[in-house]
Amino acid sequence: MLLASFIGFLLLFLLIGFSSVLVRSKKQSDYLLAGSSLPPSLTGLSAVATNNSGFMFIGVIGYTYATGLPAFTMMVGWILGDWMAATLVTRKVRQMGEQRGTLTIPELLSRWGGENFQLLKIVTALIAVALLGVYAAAQFKAGGKALEALFGWDVRTGAIIGAVMVLCYGFSGGLRASVWTDAAQSVVMIIAMAVMLAVAVAAVGGWQPAWSGLQEVSPSFFQFFPAESAASGWTGALLFLVGWTFAGAAVIGQPHVMVRFMACDDVKSIQRARIYYYLWFVAFYLLAVSVGLMARLLMDQGAVDPSLVMRGGELDAELALPVMADVLLHPLATGLVLAGLFAATISTVDSLILSCSACLSRDLIPSRWHGYATARIATLVVVGASLLIALFAKDNVFNLVLFAWGVLGSAFGGLLVVYALGGRPREALAVAMVVVASTVAVGWRVAGFNGTISEVLPALASAWVVYGIGRLCGLSGAARLSSVGA
Repeated sequence: MLLASFIGFLLLFLLIGFSSVLVRSKKQSDYLLAGSSLPPSLTGLSAVATNNSGFMFIGVIGYTYATGLPAFTMMVGWILGDWMAATLVTRKVRQMGEQRGTLTIPELLSRWGGENFQLLKIVTALIAVALLGVYAAAQFKAGGKALEALFGWDVRTGAIIGAVMVLCYGFSGGLRASVWTDAAQSVVMIIAMAVMLAVAVAAVGGWQPAWSGLQEVSPSFFQFFPAESAASGWTGALLFLVGWTFAGAAVIGQPHVMVRFMACDDVKSIQRARIYYYLWFVAFYLLAVSVGLMARLLMDQGAVDPSLVMRGGELDAELALPVMADVLLHPLATGLVLAGLFAATISTVDSLILSCSACLSRDLIPSRWHGYATARIATLVVVGASLLIALFAKDNVFNLVLFAWGVLGSAFGGLLVVYALGGRPREALAVAMVVVASTVAVGWRVAGFNGTISEVLPALASAWVVYGIGRLCGLSGAARLSSVGA
């Protein structure tokens, strides 16, 4: 029954994705941007489902299981940063995308001020292709880990299933297929997480026993900041919160999220789309953190065998949700939770694949080859490459996603903020901002400094320092604050 329930939900998502073929037109603009015709409800739900991926079901729940309430503080910073940055940039992205007739984020960055910066487009597109591919691989891996925990299948099997699904409906319907399935998946995701929380709380006897039990898990589990940050006093706590706020702000540099707002039917619909986005985001994040807390309590109390989340003799907290679902739920409900988890990974990976293939087919090849067929071929290539990374990558989902997210947000976010505030850097300066920010982000994480504060903060700061120096050297027009209200 578990397998039948799971397969049933997957077939539903496939059917929804395939149905988009009925209204498609065989134009590259329709394949990559759904003809800029999405209503605000679909825009918001698709963007938030894309944002809240296997990282939320697997990575955040695993992080909460291991650390406790610091995951809640991380949530506050993340959503606050997302809101502040998107308020500044999102509406402008939709406006300028329409004015310049652009279909991808690299193309938008290169033509924002009316110029045609070819080097900037190539550099940003190369960064996007590389990192979106890694990001997609992490989502394939997240789905594979869930199937491994419940069915005992090899991790690679789940990754291959996810790749085939994305290829089937993404190849046929493009962004519209992705958005339609995202909306359906967003409903399944939040229902699945709510069901899991309710059953977990019932398993320990209700809310009061759950609250009391969590306070007894460990001395640091019920504190709002990690032990290493709290040890530094208010300075460490503030750095932790600020670091995650900047990590959330990196959303403006995520092509697969921002392209949803570029595809919205009207710039006036952006605010309504963001209402859908943030209502769902807050609710789902609270549910995810709560489920992670309950997973730790249930395993500490022995209601769920902790050995079930051991792999190779070591704890793999990222398996907490699928293991809990398997132990506590009826097989039909377990299929719902697993479908929600798999939906989360697919709702992001199809978006990543399409954004990556858009950069490949639109920004990195000569314009004479632009077209519907080229975009579909690029989708096939990107799915294959991302699947290979997923099959052989050694890092966990949490780290893979944070790496790709941080570098993407750093590379594009700093330049987008400058653009939104009216700055007009020349091409050499814009390229320097992107390259320096990317280099700082990668170097910060490789050096291990991200354990103290997210790489997004120093990377964005470095981009703005480069812009400031460039202005002093006469490489930019004066920045002017402009009205970009959400």
